[in-house]
Amino acid sequence: MYRFLGKHTSLRAWLLLLPAALWLFVFFVAPLFIVLAYSFLERGTYGGVVWSFTLENFQRVFDPLYFNTFLRSFYIAGVTTLITLILGFPLAGYIATRPAARRGTLVLALMIPFWTNFLIRTYAWLTLLRTNTGLINVTLLSLGLIKEPLSLFGNDFAIILGLVYGWLPDMVLPIFAALDRLDPALIEAARDLYASETKVFWRVIWPLSLPGVVAGSMLVFIPSLGAFVTPAILGGGKSLMIGNIISNQFLAAHDWPFGSALSFVMMTVMLAATLIYFRVTSGKERRQL
Repeated sequence: MYRFLGKHTSLRAWLLLLPAALWLFVFFVAPLFIVLAYSFLERGTYGGVVWSFTLENFQRVFDPLYFNTFLRSFYIAGVTTLITLILGFPLAGYIATRPAARRGTLVLALMIPFWTNFLIRTYAWLTLLRTNTGLINVTLLSLGLIKEPLSLFGNDFAIILGLVYGWLPDMVLPIFAALDRLDPALIEAARDLYASETKVFWRVIWPLSLPGVVAGSMLVFIPSLGAFVTPAILGGGKSLMIGNIISNQFLAAHDWPFGSALSFVMMTVMLAATLIYFRVTSGKERRQL
């Protein structure tokens, strides 16, 4: 009787999972296999795909032009993640240490600006950063604080600034969730044992907040690495990332096989980096605890 009920419950669980599994297969797994298959094909003379097996697309990925763009993208994504961590950790700590009645209000205040469309918010930065007509340069010039406009647009600085602004909540919220679950008695115990504030942070707060830090870092690093809207707008067409190269291959050059190869290599590298990062951070967390 119990065995029958167990099998029946298991069957019901699989049936409940079936719609989500089909959704993931149709809109996630199947497109990945299509991208992988296209990456081994040739581009047609006027675009399209020629069903002829080749490895040339993956060889082109390591061309210095594209490989250097990969490295730049990793650099920008890494700097963006570091800056959001430096800004987001104190902010998350401040919210987590407020009275319970105020935490919801502060989290809501953090999220309200980001309810606006991401594209609109990115274009809004143009009014601030443009070289000749941007609000920052116009104000500084009118006040006589500078003699020539600052180079705030069309470079890596503008891209990183836009990415930090766009993904900061994704860093703050996981860290806030981790700090919110932290038992204050552990901090009090460390202070009772005459630990300095620095030791309290590195021996108690940091290890216990590490899951939130890891989650926030992944939520910032991965979309920053594949970003193409922010570099296209704030980079001014001069500073591109790998996301822009992939987009151009599909929409402008109509080279779907090479674009698929770039996409697949980027996804593979991102997956490998994510697995290595989780393994290293989890090992450090176990040693610290």
